[in-house]
Amino acid sequence: MSTAPWARQARRAFVLPAFLWLGATVAAPLALVAAISLGEATQGAPPFEWGFSFANYALVLEDDIYWGAFLTSARIAGTSTAICLLVGYPMALGIARSPPTRRAFLLFLVVLPFWTSFLVRVYAWLGLLRPTGLINSTLQAVGLIDEPIGLIANAFAVHLGIVYAYLPFMILPIYATLERLDPALVEAAQDLGSKPARTFWRITFPMSVPGMVAGALLVFIPASGEFVIPDLLGGPDTQMIGRVLWLEFFQNRDWPVACAIATMLAALLAGPILAFDRLRVRGT
Repeated sequence: MSTAPWARQARRAFVLPAFLWLGATVAAPLALVAAISLGEATQGAPPFEWGFSFANYALVLEDDIYWGAFLTSARIAGTSTAICLLVGYPMALGIARSPPTRRAFLLFLVVLPFWTSFLVRVYAWLGLLRPTGLINSTLQAVGLIDEPIGLIANAFAVHLGIVYAYLPFMILPIYATLERLDPALVEAAQDLGSKPARTFWRITFPMSVPGMVAGALLVFIPASGEFVIPDLLGGPDTQMIGRVLWLEFFQNRDWPVACAIATMLAALLAGPILAFDRLRVRGT
């Protein structure tokens, strides 16, 4: 019993650096952004004055431009997350059920795109999808089309870019869940006469739900605030909130409004994270 206080102090000593790091890199910047959002825009440097007013939040809530950007971001991020789930789940399942000697190589192929700059990969899609790009040129050369088709500056290109960029974030959590699945459960179901499809829907799929939810959060949250992909591949109908933030910060130089948008976005995205954490705690 005498060692219990020392054990608690040791645990606190190990945890304290992590909390200090999170406070310095997450909590403090969020607090600064929230404080700026209560100020007023000026023409000075920095272009705002400290204050305590919710006028910027009222402006964001009343302006249809900001609401449209929020809704567009949610729609594109949600659709892209669903596509990543449909594409990533079979890939994760295939990797988890492959021979152990091949899994490392297959996972290497999944994370291989991360070895290249994110911006370079998006520019590569720009070269593939533009009217004079490789795809349109090839289709015209083989006679399938007479003129270039619109593959860029639209929602299709934005969805394609987001799915390509964030698909590994869906595959890896699902794979981690499936890899820990006890094969004896599947074998027992098969021994009792369960067909493969029924075994999958009654055993494999339900037990992989935590991985799917984690993957969905890892895709949806960064996709909601994505700026590079909509800016390079999107058009006027894909005005996502990341693009609006860039315009407010660097073109309009209205930092308080931009910070109000960023604070609201962070608050909206915190909801799914807290809901997932509560479900995880209940499931343990």
